[in-house]
Amino acid sequence: MSMKHLNPGQRMSQAVCIGDIAFLAGQVPSDLTADIETQTKQVLAKIDAVMAELGGSKADIASVQVWLSDMADFQGMNAVWDAWIDPAAPPARATGGVALARPGMRVEMIAVAHVKRGG
Repeated sequence: MSMKHLNPGQRMSQAVCIGDIAFLAGQVPSDLTADIETQTKQVLAKIDAVMAELGGSKADIASVQVWLSDMADFQGMNAVWDAWIDPAAPPARATGGVALARPGMRVEMIAVAHVKRGG
């Protein structure tokens, strides 16, 4: 089974595929001054973009880890998440509170997906 790297950079790849399983890098918001709803929309849009580049969609996502810098943002993040997910194929999910890499970053998400790329 082969391993393929999507958009490899000096530090990381946007995703790494092993067979039909894709491990997406942590996706972070672009605007670190925005509220949780805006940051969540930005992160989910980035996940959509990576999935499209892999030839899949959010319906192919098996699992998502959501990291919040403040658990008080849980409700706001969930409001955006609930509008985004495919109700016929919601992924498994876990959410935790952590110190994120940069000041102002309120959310980061990591996804694992099934994509048909071959072995």
